[in-house]
Amino acid sequence: MNQVPGTCQRGVAAITAILMVALATIIAVSLVWENHLDQRRTGSLLAMDQALMVALGAEAWAADILVADLQNTATDHLGEQWAIPLPPLPVDGGEVAGQLEDMQGRFNINNLVTLEGIANPPGVQQFERLLEALELDPEWAQIAVDWLDADIDEGFPSGAEDDVYTGLRVPYRTANQLLTSVTELMALVEMDRETFELLRPHIAALPIGSRINVNTATGPVLQSLSATIGPSEATSLIEARADTGFPDYIGAFGTLVEPDVLQTLIDTTEYLRMTVQVSIGTSLLTMYSLLQRTNTGAVTPLMRTLGTE
Repeated sequence: MNQVPGTCQRGVAAITAILMVALATIIAVSLVWENHLDQRRTGSLLAMDQALMVALGAEAWAADILVADLQNTATDHLGEQWAIPLPPLPVDGGEVAGQLEDMQGRFNINNLVTLEGIANPPGVQQFERLLEALELDPEWAQIAVDWLDADIDEGFPSGAEDDVYTGLRVPYRTANQLLTSVTELMALVEMDRETFELLRPHIAALPIGSRINVNTATGPVLQSLSATIGPSEATSLIEARADTGFPDYIGAFGTLVEPDVLQTLIDTTEYLRMTVQVSIGTSLLTMYSLLQRTNTGAVTPLMRTLGTE
């Protein structure tokens, strides 16, 4: 049977119209979706910018607190205002919370070497005692020294230099320089997350030569000061200092540690870290700031990181 030419043309036109409507609908939906995503992205960027400004404001506030603290007292301990965590406070569109931590209450990993880039025996011995206090293998001390020191010679008997790291499945080389973050220790050969997390609360990455504030030092760090300080002695020292610190730290430690170790102790703080968390809408920002407070009262941020230490 022959088809009527007009009917065939009308069918083609109808199909063409349907296809055009479908295509226009797809384009319209795509444009609406892209516009929605652009709005979400723009809103998120604005929220993160706002959160960063709030975080920097909190950092400035912390600096003011540290300046006032230096003017009020000559020592630093855990009973002072700076050591009290900031509870969540409302800000425009969200909230902010934070806290300051004394980094000199921890063992400075960079003290494992000298300014010349060679191993520092007293620092190595102290780190070994810290590892033992945490029930970790003291051989990690020599492995860390080889990561930091300037040479490529393996320390005896448990060091690890380039020939070890370049033989790994994903090869890399030792840093042979100071750490800027303790998280770099995760790069040590065979370092696992569990070991690192045990170490993290008791270590810091500061300029060489920083001293330990005995008023804020953790129990294991106090144990690391001498082989004669065990868990019970460290607990007694923490109870003695309470929240006001040692009235005479030299007298408290003079008979417990060697004279050269006593010279590495102090009851004030120069380096503190601020951790601030800001939530604006659905955006969350965490900023870490390493602050240096000099004896003149000036507070300077040495390093800022977002999301990770």
